[in-house]
Amino acid sequence: MGNNSELQPRKPALSASKGGGMGKPGTEVPGPRTQKATSPVGTVLSYPHASSDSMVTTEPITAPPQISVIVPARNEGACLADCLYSLTTQSGVSFEIIVVDDHSTDRTREIATSFPAVKVIEAGPLPAGWTGKNNAVTAGAHAARGTWLLFTDADTVHLPGSLAAALKEAQDHGAELLSYSPEQIAVTFWEMATLPVVFAELARQYSPSKVSDPASPIAAANGQYILIRRDTYDAVGGHAAIAASILEDVALARAVKSAGRKIRFRYAANAVRTRMYRNYRQLRDGWTKNLALLFPNPGWLAAKSLLLWAFPWAAVSIAVVAMHSWWNTFVAFAFLWPMARLRRANFDLATEFLGALFGMPMFAYLLLRSKRAHANGSVSWKGRTYDPTEPMTELPHHAPTTAGRLS
Repeated sequence: MGNNSELQPRKPALSASKGGGMGKPGTEVPGPRTQKATSPVGTVLSYPHASSDSMVTTEPITAPPQISVIVPARNEGACLADCLYSLTTQSGVSFEIIVVDDHSTDRTREIATSFPAVKVIEAGPLPAGWTGKNNAVTAGAHAARGTWLLFTDADTVHLPGSLAAALKEAQDHGAELLSYSPEQIAVTFWEMATLPVVFAELARQYSPSKVSDPASPIAAANGQYILIRRDTYDAVGGHAAIAASILEDVALARAVKSAGRKIRFRYAANAVRTRMYRNYRQLRDGWTKNLALLFPNPGWLAAKSLLLWAFPWAAVSIAVVAMHSWWNTFVAFAFLWPMARLRRANFDLATEFLGALFGMPMFAYLLLRSKRAHANGSVSWKGRTYDPTEPMTELPHHAPTTAGRLS
């Protein structure tokens, strides 16, 4: 299965993915080091973890940036530095970066404020009926000055030049919302086994070609990377209009598409990568939060996944008993069939094989767990518990929940 190593936060540079696939082993990302870079926002940066005598000079910014990058962060101390380094070193477009500290209790705020060019604001109190992320990104949008908004998660790493390229791609295709599905980094056993199955089914349910087709009713986006025109965002009410939605990325995409505005959605290993979950508990709770909302019939999909998984094992049992050589061909076909279903997940063959062997029953379990949690009206994530059945508390005129206080 190869050396599916942990992200390398101390490597000297981002390395672009070679070949085609999420979950490639040995992925390197940038990390703490002394380095100066010129930012398009008009600030000369010394990387914040450099020696104390590193000089930082600032120049006044007069014109609004083309892009406001908004990073909601709740207890993201393990990954935020790599994310912000990859963003502050972007070039080719003017931008600002806003980190919204969502009541973190770890070093999130300390890390964010150590980047001189990054604005750090508070999410503000969480209103009844709102999810924490929707509250945070609404605060970030209120403080933003760009003509485009990029909502991106704190666990993402952005490849050099990807910000300018994304803006050009959106403009070239006439898209008012561009969303990337990042390269997914899988390290632990359950990440490698589960993620290929989940993303294969997501690609089947939300085909990027159909999502990008204005004639198709299917709409989706990946909240890890959503680039949207500011006027479009305001026209559909922003995240305040979907404040109660746990699946806010898909809800925003549906609002944009139903308003007759164009969406572009694709897999983008050449632009951004992420490690969504760093242990089994995070993986379990994260997919419990989302799966029942992503798939309309989670119980049926769980049953189908178990049958697909059981088929090759049943074939092996029969082959052992039957002792006929032609059964070997049948067994090979039985194992290749579920693997073929995972090809669209964009992982390497070794990870997909692991998914075919062990990921399908795990996926079934998570589907049923998610269905039960939503039916019981209790979904937990990052220390908060939401009731998906409760109506949201509307704020007048989609007002932001905070004035966007700068630190």
